[in-house]
Amino acid sequence: MLKLIKDNLKGSALAWATVAPLMMFLEVAMDLQQPALMARIIDVGVAKGDLPFVLHTGALMIAMAIAGFAGGALCSIFSARAAVTMSGEMRHSLFRKIQSLTFAEIDAFKTSSLVTRVTNDVMQMQHMLLMMLRIMVRSPLIFIGCVIMSFMLSPSLALVFAVIIPLVVASVAIVFSKATPLFSVAQASLDRMNTIMRENLLGARVVKAFTMESHEEARFAGANEELTERSIKAQRLVFVLLPVVTLIMNLGVVFVLWTGGREVMRGGIEIGKIMAFINYLVQISGSLMMAIMLVVNISRAQASAVRINEVLAATPSITEPQGSRHMADLSVEFSRVSFAYPGSRANALTDVSFSVCQGQTVGIIGATGSGKTTLAALIPRLYDVTEGQLLVGGVDVRSLSLAELRERIGMVMQETSLFAGTVEANLRFGSPNASIKDLDGACADAQAIDFLKGPDADYGIPVEQRGRNFSGGQKQRFSIARTLLHEPGILILDDSTSAIDLKTESFLRAAIAGRMRGKTVFVIAQRISAVMNADVIVVLDAGRVAALGAHRELIETSDIYRSIVASQLGEEALRHGN
Repeated sequence: MLKLIKDNLKGSALAWATVAPLMMFLEVAMDLQQPALMARIIDVGVAKGDLPFVLHTGALMIAMAIAGFAGGALCSIFSARAAVTMSGEMRHSLFRKIQSLTFAEIDAFKTSSLVTRVTNDVMQMQHMLLMMLRIMVRSPLIFIGCVIMSFMLSPSLALVFAVIIPLVVASVAIVFSKATPLFSVAQASLDRMNTIMRENLLGARVVKAFTMESHEEARFAGANEELTERSIKAQRLVFVLLPVVTLIMNLGVVFVLWTGGREVMRGGIEIGKIMAFINYLVQISGSLMMAIMLVVNISRAQASAVRINEVLAATPSITEPQGSRHMADLSVEFSRVSFAYPGSRANALTDVSFSVCQGQTVGIIGATGSGKTTLAALIPRLYDVTEGQLLVGGVDVRSLSLAELRERIGMVMQETSLFAGTVEANLRFGSPNASIKDLDGACADAQAIDFLKGPDADYGIPVEQRGRNFSGGQKQRFSIARTLLHEPGILILDDSTSAIDLKTESFLRAAIAGRMRGKTVFVIAQRISAVMNADVIVVLDAGRVAALGAHRELIETSDIYRSIVASQLGEEALRHGN
């Protein structure tokens, strides 16, 4: 936790964090003088009837109170700025790290957990630093200062601290050691609740379509109850400190009153000193209460720091090669490629081999779960192959610069991803310098210009979160336009026309064929009409290449392909070979 704070507390945040304790030192110094001055008013001014002394000392107490208030206010301001600035840097570091992680690491952490770590866990660290800069400075100073001032007033009465201090320290240590693991468990429960919430928000249509609202409500209630119970258990353990410390300090006050009263009766100490001593005990009690609250926050922050460090310490499984090579052309070759997802015992792809020359269009077809999307994800190196080699431009993708590889590849995935903003901002996502003419051309080829270009002949139409104000087919054409604007050398269409009607799809295929002439195109689809005109068609079955060839050739040689054609186009298409 301390290393995490040190790494992110820099620049202006470090400056604010340095000044804040100095201001708190001023506040504590002023507060420590108040009981001693009050004792002098009672023992000197009141006892001797010296009104000028009382007024002078009272004025001094007011001046010190104002100075202490100024120090405390400045400490609060500086502490808040330091904590907020540090948490901003921490969030930025986490986001930057998450961007560098591969799909494998993101899948391992889970999206909802990453969101919790970037938001809730960072807020815990921010709140903890804010309290540390105030309480961690104030409590020890008050405690030490009050003990010293108490010894100066009466060494015999100050012996009460020899009993109080060990009891309080032992109580805090026991609770802290037991509370931290409980807060870790509570944060894990928060992850689970966020997962359920996210699934319900993203799958709201499915839930309503199956009238499963009551089931999902019960599932959320279970996760919420689990989080509540675990949080209560952790908080209960921590807050038991408050009555324990209060009891110890009150017993200390009773001891001082009993012992001090006897000393006053014998004339060994003045009443003002007894009152000052009790005042110091009250201040110590208050500082201990604040320290307990700090323990609560440190316990939670420690659990959050572990979760944040897990993300920051994660090592991406896909890294930039040393001495990267360059692509010679736009060819793609799979050489005995096998792949298994992390944590899976079975291969998603097994011994896949085929090659594609620059300028060819390749169709990938197969049943659901046959490995089509997995195969597409390997080309831009979203995952690394488990066995074999994948070569792009005659070079193993693991020897290519990630930036160069992905710059040459345009991929339209199954699930379209649009960002809140405007149509133009989304289209320019990978091509910020594209001209309006370029936008017009890409949208026209994607058969999308009619709904993407607004009434004012611009692309200022708003896009809601996840593109909710567009239909499924519109979002697919929108994503294709964005990818075409990028002008990739290798285009991968991963079942990206499934929501588009056949007439529009035919126009789209013709436009893409003209635009991508001399380049390499992968068309992954369920519909035979999307791949039948490809130069090469790869038929996948259970992660293996079941057949390879052109449309007419496969009709003659592949039973799997013939069954797909027959089921979609009818037996007549088999007899005519089209």
